[in-house]
Amino acid sequence: MTPKNETLPLILALLVTAGILGGGIWFFTQRTGSNLIPTPDTATNPNPADGAAPPTNGTAANSFPVPSEVPAGTQLWIDGSTSMAKINAAFTNSFKTQFPSASTTIQAQGTSKGIESLIAGQIDLAASSRPLTAAEQNQDLQTVPVAPDQLAFVVSVDNPYRGGLTQAQIQGIYTGQITNWSQVGGPDQPIRALNRPAVSGTYATFKEVVLGGQEASGSNVVTMERDETTGMLQQLQMNGIGYATAAQVENQQTVRMVPINNFNPSDPAYPYQRTLYYVYKNPPNPAVTAFLGFLNTPEAQAALQSAL
Repeated sequence: MTPKNETLPLILALLVTAGILGGGIWFFTQRTGSNLIPTPDTATNPNPADGAAPPTNGTAANSFPVPSEVPAGTQLWIDGSTSMAKINAAFTNSFKTQFPSASTTIQAQGTSKGIESLIAGQIDLAASSRPLTAAEQNQDLQTVPVAPDQLAFVVSVDNPYRGGLTQAQIQGIYTGQITNWSQVGGPDQPIRALNRPAVSGTYATFKEVVLGGQEASGSNVVTMERDETTGMLQQLQMNGIGYATAAQVENQQTVRMVPINNFNPSDPAYPYQRTLYYVYKNPPNPAVTAFLGFLNTPEAQAALQSAL
């Protein structure tokens, strides 16, 4: 056969092969329902379509668009976690600098109180130092992560105990098994373990990540009436220990952060890590949409760093 005659059968063979392969791909995609073009992840959609399944943990990435302007008269109310008080102030001050016509009001009555007020329609955003519960997720609430955080344990600088503690020792102190500093290598003095009230998001995190779901208990545990870090620091005296978000206490001159397992809160291996969140109710109102979108700007991130 001449070269010219060999070319035509070769072309026909290639066409037949391509047809078979194309038909196979079509059959596979139709039968399995697969899509060769990636579809958007609903977990990153701040306002998913009706009927879309929300993320199982109630948390979505912050994909709110950065606002170019904010209508005059825009008002935003934030309440919730005391751990986020400095962050809220830094964000809202920066937000108002960018959009002077906006008005913001912030309070810090505790995570649970903030979420309750959000569900009741009394505020626009709740600051939360814990994830949502299943019951809260059922109220059409959604969270966006704001910043990582660490739960720090502190003693007064006047406390003669100078060592660190282990996770087991912290558990023992807050469950009444360790009641004297001498049991952890310190002086013969009783330990006053200062605890936060049940409405505190910081306590909820403490209960889960420190106590493994147990309640704080024991004759040495003193539960404060209000969820406040300043009040806790004032009550430490010479034999107390308490806990707070690390950002609130790391620059305090009156207290010392206690290493846990030989790690300080700034170390990546520090055991007590958590995430801080903003919580909104779906669908988000224009003020919430604008504020959460603003968090994606360099100005907001600079404000966040100044608060941490």
